[in-house]
Amino acid sequence: MAPGSPRVRARILGLGLALTACMSVPAPAGAAAPAASPAAAAGTSSVAALTAEELRLDRAVPREILAASGFDAVAPELARRLGTAHSYAQARRVVVGEGSALWRRAVDRAQGRGPAGGELSRDDDRPLYWARLAMSRQVREWNPGFGLTDAQRGALISDLERTSRGQADLRHAPGAKGLKRVLVTGFDPFTLDRDVRISNPSGASALALDGTVIETAQGPARIETAVFPVRWRDFAEGTVERTLRPYLRQVDLFTTVSQGRVGRFDVERTNGAWRGGFPDNENVSRTETVPVADPSSQPQWTTTTLPYREIVAADTGRFPVYDNTSVTEIPAGGTSPVVRPDGPTAGSTARAGGGGDYLSNEIAYRATLLRDRLGLREALPGGHVHTPVLQFGAQNTDPATGTVTDAEFVRNRLDIIAQVRAIVAVAVSGAAG
Repeated sequence: MAPGSPRVRARILGLGLALTACMSVPAPAGAAAPAASPAAAAGTSSVAALTAEELRLDRAVPREILAASGFDAVAPELARRLGTAHSYAQARRVVVGEGSALWRRAVDRAQGRGPAGGELSRDDDRPLYWARLAMSRQVREWNPGFGLTDAQRGALISDLERTSRGQADLRHAPGAKGLKRVLVTGFDPFTLDRDVRISNPSGASALALDGTVIETAQGPARIETAVFPVRWRDFAEGTVERTLRPYLRQVDLFTTVSQGRVGRFDVERTNGAWRGGFPDNENVSRTETVPVADPSSQPQWTTTTLPYREIVAADTGRFPVYDNTSVTEIPAGGTSPVVRPDGPTAGSTARAGGGGDYLSNEIAYRATLLRDRLGLREALPGGHVHTPVLQFGAQNTDPATGTVTDAEFVRNRLDIIAQVRAIVAVAVSGAAG
């Protein structure tokens, strides 16, 4: 792969100041209606409006990323196969099969199996993200002769989401004696209206680690991974709990992973039950208590059970790793938020966990709350790790003039992936010890 080669140096178009500004001011609470697709506006066969995520596919950068990885052929193949379906049942088999194939193809590419499909580096998570959106766009615009209800179309898109994110591919049945079992999750790219080139190292780590066995001081450990969307509605609909619940009793350790601060890893000590309103990938904002089942028993805070002392003390890579204990709370009897460097005080109301008040905090909160509600708090090490922000090279920081990749960008991502792997190994050893 040659990051600076002419074939991947197309400039990014259509990122005006208005798009940048829209990310700095949260959108009004509540879901905005999806924009109508061009086909729907023209009165053709499209029967569903495209989402804000799907509409970004019309930009030059997503098309370049798909072409430079060979993933531009994925959605056309889905369309071809859907064209042979003569019933909803047949269509569902096609979507499940193609979604699962996309996940396996992305994992294989990241782990060096099969053809690279183009000059984009294998560690790149973005082909999976944009190919999935191209596939969901095909399903949303598909108008079969046998008729498709809104509920059936929604179910097909849900099947596509679940299978293409590795959520249906988790394999944590009891393994060989002495083999530890680890569950790791990552995220899609986000803030794409600020810079549509963005990659998410947590998603890249998930692809690189899925199905791998790592050596730890306590013996081998097998890692299974899945990736989650950056969308408030999916979390409110229970995607985290639905995916993790069947496996938390089977694994020896879990960690959710997301992109956090510049130049550092953080093990987040405390997670808060609050959504701070930053817009998601659909440009939707939510400012509210994290919505969960049985809210009457919902705590304001949950805590990590990862061996954070061992992780922070270990030499896991070039980025420093911190035990982050800070939270923002409204103290008991108070009305205004207060930053607490050493964690929450008794009876306080959450306004931000160590990982903030966005979806990284929320996945950590939901996963650790699920751990506790399953009665596993004392038995199962689990929590959240924030990676450094993945940065482009110093001469490639302007999204209006920059390229989709560069040598420093690739090196940073590879180093973050390697350090995530090392942190997991330390966590397994520390927890067992």
